[in-house]
Amino acid sequence: MSGDFIILNNRNLEFAPGDTILNLAKRVGVEIPTLCHLDGVGGSGNCGVCLVEVEGSDTLLRACQTPAESGMRVRTNTPRVHKARAEAIKKLVASGDHNCFVMNCDPQTWTERQVEIMQKPWHQTICPSFGNCRLQDLVVKYPVSLEGLEFTGSERILDDSHPMIVRDYSRCIGCGRCALACNHVQHNMAIEEPLDWDSESAQGWLPAVDYDKCTHCGECVQVCPVGALFEKKAFEGPLFNQTKKVRTTCPYCGVGCQLWLHVEQGRVVKVTGVEQVQPNRGRLCVKGRFGYDFIHSGERLTSPLIKENGGFREASWDEALDLVAGRFMEIKQKHGPDALAGVSCARSTNEDSYNMQKLFRAVIGTNNIDHCART
Repeated sequence: MSGDFIILNNRNLEFAPGDTILNLAKRVGVEIPTLCHLDGVGGSGNCGVCLVEVEGSDTLLRACQTPAESGMRVRTNTPRVHKARAEAIKKLVASGDHNCFVMNCDPQTWTERQVEIMQKPWHQTICPSFGNCRLQDLVVKYPVSLEGLEFTGSERILDDSHPMIVRDYSRCIGCGRCALACNHVQHNMAIEEPLDWDSESAQGWLPAVDYDKCTHCGECVQVCPVGALFEKKAFEGPLFNQTKKVRTTCPYCGVGCQLWLHVEQGRVVKVTGVEQVQPNRGRLCVKGRFGYDFIHSGERLTSPLIKENGGFREASWDEALDLVAGRFMEIKQKHGPDALAGVSCARSTNEDSYNMQKLFRAVIGTNNIDHCART
């Protein structure tokens, strides 16, 4: 083996300048849990869950922020590591209004604090991230005993002024993923983040939003690992693991962003971006993420309409297409192909626009074809 290497769980791994322990572990499929790391960006280090043992260090180190050094010996699954991670996870649960762990218990056994939580706005039912919560997953995996857990945080504000997004800071764990996504993925700079996540000024940080800069894309909602950010329309709907996911292409423009439609009983109840695939890699605009109500609108046309006697009547696709093709042929025979023109829509895919110009140039025989995005 050439170059610099570290020893991760007795395995030699080459690394490049800038690689962290977490990067290398991900590369070879070694799982190190984290709640604050965002792929392609980094992490704030605030969650304290990605702790590992490094030979020669008296303290456990954060894998997301510890650069690899030649000869470094790292262990990720020791009893000491597991105990420290469990303590970090327990601390995060105690810092906020995370009530999902008692929802299946008899309310008579709830603490006074847990009863108070359920009386807050947007808490009257189970957390909308139940079944898709990274913190919840880690509590179960390690496992973390929550018996006798006492709330250690402070009362936090609720921002539900946005028409589509609820920002429930009482469930926020201060991981910073929403700020990293807003500022370094979408580049909207709408969520202010500390200059130094390790500084004293970063303590108690919450992701307040400047709506003058916000584009309402919802990327912050998608990356939130808990239930602090959620979509209003999906509240009290089916839980994440109760819906069927159907992959499709966003219809709003020609970029071709990949979507997951979350479907329950034949209805789309939520939309999320498909991670790690081109062209959007999980990113969506406000229309792609939140503009799905039209799917089930009662005003949608469900069949072609043909105008007759001053009104419209329903027709089959074959009848409608035959009528259009026949009229095109009549115009071409009477006035020539240049009497016809076509305009392709910018919301169409590139493939659709290609077929449109092919129809007019090769079939009809005219170059009168334009695209509304040209101007």
